Amino acid sequence: MAILEVRNLKKYFPVTSGVFLRRTGWVYALDDVSFSLDPGETLGIVGESGCGKTTLGRCIMGLYVPSHGQITVKNQIVSNLNSVQRKKLALNLQMIFQDPFDSLNPRQTVKEILEEKYSIHGKNKTDLDSKISRLIERVGLSPDSLSKFPHEFSGGQRQRIGIARAISLDPAIIICDEPVSALDVSVQSKILNLLLELQKTMGLTYIFISHDLSVVKHISDRIAVMYMGKIVEMGDADDIYNNGLHPYTKALLSSIPIPDPESSRDRIILKGEVPSVENPPCGCRFNTRCDQVQTICRKKEPKLLKNEKDPDHLTACHFFF
Repeated sequence: MAILEVRNLKKYFPVTSGVFLRRTGWVYALDDVSFSLDPGETLGIVGESGCGKTTLGRCIMGLYVPSHGQITVKNQIVSNLNSVQRKKLALNLQMIFQDPFDSLNPRQTVKEILEEKYSIHGKNKTDLDSKISRLIERVGLSPDSLSKFPHEFSGGQRQRIGIARAISLDPAIIICDEPVSALDVSVQSKILNLLLELQKTMGLTYIFISHDLSVVKHISDRIAVMYMGKIVEMGDADDIYNNGLHPYTKALLSSIPIPDPESSRDRIILKGEVPSVENPPCGCRFNTRCDQVQTICRKKEPKLLKNEKDPDHLTACHFFF
């Protein structure tokens, strides 16, 4: 049974102008996104900047109110909860942010940051010091770190503090919003391995958001590729990586560098105009940049359909090239 279900999720942001800030249009950040997530699974969300990845994560977390659609966590509809209900949901749903320095209070010590979670949710504070000490050691930091402030740590160490805060209440689902994009490559691998270890020992379920397809493949069971607020392809991580069907997925895959100076990859350079999210094109939203576009692509929007050879591989394209 799915632990998370997203059905027909839409999020539109108003565009205003003039002295009286009158609405002149909408930004279609998310437009009819649907997927489900099983317990213990990791779903990677990839796509270029502005495709709606972070908006999706924030809608699931409740930081944004969806314009339309339904989000279900453990069979509970959470799309339109009040503040009290949302606070209770936070016990099952947590988020790791992209920039740990911005997401950590610079005026609090690490101990105060971690204690705050227990205080907000009214958790038992018995033996709290030992709980926090075990928690900080679990993410690879020493107990001495608890008396320090966030600015005294490196980027990777601050992200470990963010991870400790996210897992402190034993959540079921963690949304990872580009948690390694601001880190050095050597540090990235350590953080990814830490997330994998915590998933194994705690039975966590991840939504891992990133623009780096190679990073997502390393940690994900399934991958969803987003373009202009829509999922254009979704399937098993290895299948997407080795047999991407959508032209946009192929272009993303061609940009992944090969760690061999004597080898090269045929790059697919996307041409054409990048559409406006305020005025998306008719039909397939990728038709302005696709080198294999046909007449139907400009008239009819493709649905996310199963591949006949692999029912678990979904593609939103009129033609599986």
